[in-house]
Amino acid sequence: MEREGPHLSLVERIRWLKDRQQYAEAEQEIRKELEKKPGQPFLKASLADLFLHQDRLAEARILIDEILSQDPRHPQALYVLGEIFLRQNSPKEALDCFRQAFARDPRDYLILRSARALKEMGRFSEALEELEKVLVVKPKNFPFLKEKGLVLNKMKRFDQALEVFERAKEVFPGDSFVNAEILRLKSRERPGGQVVKELQRVVSMESKKDDAQMHGLLAQKLKEDGQVREAAAEYRVASSLDPRNLYFLKQEGFCHYRDKNYPEAIRCLGEALRREPSDFRVRNTLGTIYTERGEPEKFLQLLDEILAHHPGHKPTLGTAKKIRKKVGKKGLEK
Repeated sequence: MEREGPHLSLVERIRWLKDRQQYAEAEQEIRKELEKKPGQPFLKASLADLFLHQDRLAEARILIDEILSQDPRHPQALYVLGEIFLRQNSPKEALDCFRQAFARDPRDYLILRSARALKEMGRFSEALEELEKVLVVKPKNFPFLKEKGLVLNKMKRFDQALEVFERAKEVFPGDSFVNAEILRLKSRERPGGQVVKELQRVVSMESKKDDAQMHGLLAQKLKEDGQVREAAAEYRVASSLDPRNLYFLKQEGFCHYRDKNYPEAIRCLGEALRREPSDFRVRNTLGTIYTERGEPEKFLQLLDEILAHHPGHKPTLGTAKKIRKKVGKKGLEK
């Protein structure tokens, strides 16, 4: 029987609260301990990790810098810093952090994160080599199998990816992403309209109607079939079922953009950029929309809002600088 939150140790309780997205309560627990031990690096790193889960990257970075100024090789701090770099689309720097952390504290999850960083850099063969370091001794390690399937997808080795995802499903049958990915890979060679109809039947089933990944897969197939308005609606359902998954929100926004429904595109992509300022595709699409609407001032307002929460974010600063010049010229012309 699983122990309830109040009866867990501090570490277990923080994890218990994070898993349930009770971030305010978890923060309160950590801060209470920090009052007793203000310089404790583990507690600071735990708080930084909690901020990371809430996309509070600037606050997380301040805490991590404090830890690393005292101990430049602190493994948990280096891990969190690597995660920050990944969020900021800087996988090379992330990889360096994960490898330094692993040298001090050799744990499997750091190998997994290194493989993900390599994947983001397009170094797919090296990513596979990293994953095999664990899979060769733990062939049923679910996170590593799942990541291997994703890497093989990137390499367009779809038959091998399908085989790996099916092995992952044997280990953990309940993962909705893996189940959706297996269905997607199996349907690659079949007519789009037929796949759409089958998926529509699937998401209407009682057991799948709340499956965000299945709704996301249906949305993807609708989009591929040219039904962008219907795809946007399905991506919205998927996003409502899994609000933390930014992919669904972004894809809904891109569908609205293709459908020239600019207010809805701005709503989705604006929220996505607030939560992930490093996504250049989202930022560029928003820039195009605001330019087409003749509203650069509103785009600048959005960028300034983001900079208030992510000060020093260079890509946002650069874009804001360019827009500010345009807005200034526009004002002079008037």
